[in-house]
Amino acid sequence: MNPNTVKPLNILVTGAGGAAAIAFFKAVQHVEGLQVHMADMDPHSTGLYLVPANRRCLLPPGAAADFSDRLLDYCLAHGITIAIPTVDCELAPVAAEQERFETAGIQLVLSPERALRVCYDKLWLMQSLEGEVELAAFTRFDDEFRPSEWEYPFVVKPRSGSGSRGVRIVKRLSDLNGIDTDGRHLVQEYLPGAEYSVDVYVAGDGRVVASVIRERIKVDSGIAVISKTVIDEEISELAARIARLVGIRFVANIQFRRDRDGRPRLLEINPRFPGTMSLTVAAGVNMPELCLREARGDALPKRLDYAALAMVRNWQETFLPVSEFMSAAE
Repeated sequence: MNPNTVKPLNILVTGAGGAAAIAFFKAVQHVEGLQVHMADMDPHSTGLYLVPANRRCLLPPGAAADFSDRLLDYCLAHGITIAIPTVDCELAPVAAEQERFETAGIQLVLSPERALRVCYDKLWLMQSLEGEVELAAFTRFDDEFRPSEWEYPFVVKPRSGSGSRGVRIVKRLSDLNGIDTDGRHLVQEYLPGAEYSVDVYVAGDGRVVASVIRERIKVDSGIAVISKTVIDEEISELAARIARLVGIRFVANIQFRRDRDGRPRLLEINPRFPGTMSLTVAAGVNMPELCLREARGDALPKRLDYAALAMVRNWQETFLPVSEFMSAAE
């Protein structure tokens, strides 16, 4: 982005306590003329303190009925023209209000509502792609499920949720004890191979501008703490095809594992900025900046390549006067 031609721009990033929001901030903080506002429900979220006090926003929980209204009110009051939600529970409700935001001159950086709802129901996602791409075997876990027809081990996981919460590797029949058979779980073939997260950027015209593969070497609470980029044309093209089929817009993180025969198979899609975006940026593809360029009307490259790069994470502290801490009442 040429700093001599940059126009002033106010943006808001939600989920300031999460790795995705902080990675976004770090990726764009160098942009001339940019003012980043950070928002969260928790007044002690670390990302709030990356910006000056007058650019910190407290919002209700993403699932609250008035979340979209409060978000819109803040954007209007502070001249925000681009809002980037990064919390799973916020995305579909905010996308449902996209027309209101656009009428107010605010661009939402997220996929269409239907694409979001498909991604957040893993069974619906697999059903929507069946016959379009090769998938690991899957079915609904309910009263009709027959364990005898499956090879152990297999996986049972919630149809919604992230961060591997509620995922169970079933090695014997007794491992199914305690799992509700109400249809809210998905059964999937066990995939023993390497796990990959692919960050894709889909432009407004449907082009997949970039597809960056990261191998998740060590994971803590759903976030990769040791990772490396991998060059693999098969996985890259598969991720791009899936993104187009689902209707992804802007950025999504598509996760794969290799099956027993070494073939990449889809695990899930997180239709938002991922927590390990920093590695993708360092490898040469700054997807947060691509969003800003597109919002300004700049032409995007036809295709962006990236470098092979490894990453290890550590802690970093921010020090500030106690008087700067926000309270829940602010």
